Amino acid sequence: MSMLLNNIKSPSDVKKLNDSELELLAKEVRQTLIDTVSKTGGHLASNLGVVELTIALHKIFDSPNDQIVWDVGHQVYTHKLLTGRYEKFSTLRTKDGISGFPRPSESEHDIFYSGHSSASISAAYGLAVSKKLNNDPGYAIAVIGDGSFTGGLAYEGLNNAGRSNTRLIVILNDNEMSISENVGSIARYLAAIRTKPRYYSFMADVETSLIKLPRSGEKIYNIFNKAKTNLKNAMYQSTIFENMGFKYLGPIDGHNMNALCAALESAKSIESPVLLHINTVKGKGYNFAEKSPSQFHGISKFDIITGEPVLPCANYSSEFGKYLCELAQNDKRICAITAAMSLGTGLEEFSKKFPKQFFDVGLAEEHAVTFSGGLAKDGMIPVFAVYSTFLQRCYDQLVHDAALQGEKIVLAIDRAGFVGEDGETHQGILDVAFLNTIPKITVYSPSSFKELKACLSKAVYKDDGVVAVRYPRGCEVSLPEDYEYNDDNFSIYGDEKAKIAIATYGNVFGYACKALEILKQKGISVKILKLNKIKPIDEKAVDILMDCDSIFFFEEGIRSGGAGEALALKLLEKGFKGDFKLQAINDCFVAHASVAQLLEQYELDTNGIVKLITGSV
Repeated sequence: MSMLLNNIKSPSDVKKLNDSELELLAKEVRQTLIDTVSKTGGHLASNLGVVELTIALHKIFDSPNDQIVWDVGHQVYTHKLLTGRYEKFSTLRTKDGISGFPRPSESEHDIFYSGHSSASISAAYGLAVSKKLNNDPGYAIAVIGDGSFTGGLAYEGLNNAGRSNTRLIVILNDNEMSISENVGSIARYLAAIRTKPRYYSFMADVETSLIKLPRSGEKIYNIFNKAKTNLKNAMYQSTIFENMGFKYLGPIDGHNMNALCAALESAKSIESPVLLHINTVKGKGYNFAEKSPSQFHGISKFDIITGEPVLPCANYSSEFGKYLCELAQNDKRICAITAAMSLGTGLEEFSKKFPKQFFDVGLAEEHAVTFSGGLAKDGMIPVFAVYSTFLQRCYDQLVHDAALQGEKIVLAIDRAGFVGEDGETHQGILDVAFLNTIPKITVYSPSSFKELKACLSKAVYKDDGVVAVRYPRGCEVSLPEDYEYNDDNFSIYGDEKAKIAIATYGNVFGYACKALEILKQKGISVKILKLNKIKPIDEKAVDILMDCDSIFFFEEGIRSGGAGEALALKLLEKGFKGDFKLQAINDCFVAHASVAQLLEQYELDTNGIVKLITGSV
């Protein structure tokens, strides 16, 4: 048992610890993180890197009066341990357990839901302005990684906040990593800053001492600050952060507790926006995570001794990556684009085999879409591999810079549907609905690896304009041996003459096939309409359903605007007289649980399908 952790019920308990106890606490936290994530899966490397920073934050600041906003939010495990959730920590990312991301409904210390990058500065600036307007003396703190500085929203926030005269502190956690290795000029810029830590730490100490002098301290500080600025500009040039209006402190060793606490105290003493730059090691304290931080960024259950993850099967991401390599082998026009997710989207092999055709744009999904449009305009075939949840950020670019332009862009939409344990911010349940609203976009939803290859080939070589191929996280769902993919826009499986029809697409088709067999045993004859292309829906598929008495549509996505509603409208327009029932996710966000548990909860698994049909006919 962790002796110190067991006694920490709130941040106030952290404040009582002395220097040696703080160091011991950091060791206990790291061991707890490794032990727990090995059993539950989760984000390990990023959390191991911010242990000391999180402890120092709760030592110096007064949460929740001082409000901490965590960018992306995947690094909050230590924060949760220090804010009264140690006893529940074993439930991390499990159904009805604690979330792996900040969750305001879970604790007053979790200020914002977060799961996407680059948003923390804007949110924290809003908090800081609100405090100023309400004469609240508290601080707003944004903790943001250097990877998130590859996203434009971070600079929008910096630009707006820099000269605001608010109690805003931005902590740049610089570990030289995002999910994949950082790319671009910002990474090079931060690397240059990292070469001069002695200068900045000395200046920060002098500033803090001067400003605390009685009476003349502030005047002397102002004179010194002007001289310091002139000296620094002559020696190093000004930092981009200071040009935006921030007082810059750093770089600081992010694993030195005393240095961190002193730097945070210095930041508190400055009555204007501050950027504190700290250096950390992603995966700190666990050898395997330090050596392979990308692998341990988001990991399934693993063996602590060997560091080897439990990999139950081949997955859609890796199969997509393999086939894209096959296509690119014979076609140099094919380019692969990722937003700092080459490992997660299965593009590692592509990046090594075709480096000139591979582009990691950083955590900048909006840029990725518009960049793809530029590639397409001059004859390349861009394939942007992106998680469904992150594609949400690109709606305007999809409309204006992709679909409107009419150029060939392929969207490989990974993690479509339920993703499971990452929860509300990551479920891929909205892409069908928002893609349905955009003209001239084609959407495929395969149900197997074989179909994924066929649909991707069509997307690259057959269809015009923007073409999306959406596929789920993880393994294939088993399909009947007598089912054969027909390479058409839809398939019919079961009793073609049946007056009861199940309509669906993607992973749910596998569960529908099992339900069909159970229903047959109960004397209920059913046919399944499987949509391979879900936008636009083939009119022939609609015609096949017109003579049915009952149609049951099962959709692993949001109800409003989804494929089920689109099919229902087409049936209505053709004068369908039978019953139509739509089982989908109705106007809610989906919490964390395993994919199997979510399918059961929303009655989209085999039992749910059987239950709805037997209760209705």
